[in-house]
Amino acid sequence: MGKQKTKKFAAMKRMINLKDHRIKEKDRAKAKEKKKKKDPSELKEREVTKYPSCLFFQYNTQLGPPYHVLVDTNFINFSIKAKLDIVQSMMDCLYAKCIPYITDCVMAEIEKLGLKYRVALRIAKDPRFERLPCTHKGTYADDCLVQRVTQHKCYILATVDRDLKRRVRKIPGVPIMYISNHRYNIERMPDDYGAPRF
Repeated sequence: MGKQKTKKFAAMKRMINLKDHRIKEKDRAKAKEKKKKKDPSELKEREVTKYPSCLFFQYNTQLGPPYHVLVDTNFINFSIKAKLDIVQSMMDCLYAKCIPYITDCVMAEIEKLGLKYRVALRIAKDPRFERLPCTHKGTYADDCLVQRVTQHKCYILATVDRDLKRRVRKIPGVPIMYISNHRYNIERMPDDYGAPRF
């Protein structure tokens, strides 16, 4: 019986020497640059995220009547299911005039749903609803709504979609309107505005 070969314990990979003739001259220079120590007295540059001036702590000072409410596709569908008039229920929730806004991609999403959701389409084409044009490609509304809400802090987002809510909660100063027990409710809104929360 021959001797059994065993692997060497903690064997290191062999590395090529920087002075080896196979390494090009320009690569040798890069290795030398990395070894330079940073000067501790040198000023450090940090990138700090800029917050809009309309935010006072977590409260958004741009919010105020008349409220601009961005409406999502499923919010209209669930409002129909709960037999709620969108504009009237918004006013009951916030105790002020509300202007619902619908983007082109939300409209396209409702049109894609077909004949089953023709009532939702008729509601979306209501003259009380303002239309917002979209410049992006495709009809995926969630990204568009999140982008609008981050750019302009004057909107309240009306949605029932959990994933979209989760995304919007990470953006400071954007209230979310949702449906619970057959009425509209709002979260992340200063307590001075609107109906009492339940």
